[in-house]
Amino acid sequence: MYNRQAAVQYANKWWNSNNPAYPSFDDDCTNYISQCLRAGGAPMRGYPNREKGWWIQGGTWSFSWTTSHSLRWYLDTSTVGLKAVKVANARDLELGDVISYDFQGDGRFDHTTIVTGFNGNEPLVNAHTNNSRARNWRYTDSMAFQDETKYIFFHIKDSFA
Repeated sequence: MYNRQAAVQYANKWWNSNNPAYPSFDDDCTNYISQCLRAGGAPMRGYPNREKGWWIQGGTWSFSWTTSHSLRWYLDTSTVGLKAVKVANARDLELGDVISYDFQGDGRFDHTTIVTGFNGNEPLVNAHTNNSRARNWRYTDSMAFQDETKYIFFHIKDSFA
């Protein structure tokens, strides 16, 4: 069972620093989101094939653990373990859900965040790379934001069965 509160607690604890139990990267957003999902109980699978599954183990990791575009595809296609369903609107998200960002609108997803709260019914998100806590999900205040920015809203399924 996905523990949304545990994922959010982890996100709030580590939003502005790096957990020494994990590697950190210059572009750390997806690594951080993966850690949050793992803290929520999401099961890893696919080791040792870096192109398959979602995992970190033995000093290496899957592409989906650390790369925004790869995590986007993993969440969109996984039918075992960590699974998600796309929802049409950010207002359909819950705590612990994930947003993928394509800032250039070119089909390549550049950034990943986790929903950690709400302002009314508007999600607030945490992220790494440019560390953020309780930031408006739209990211219009980001230097990376463009009018072409596209989003995918992933509702993490509660059951891993």
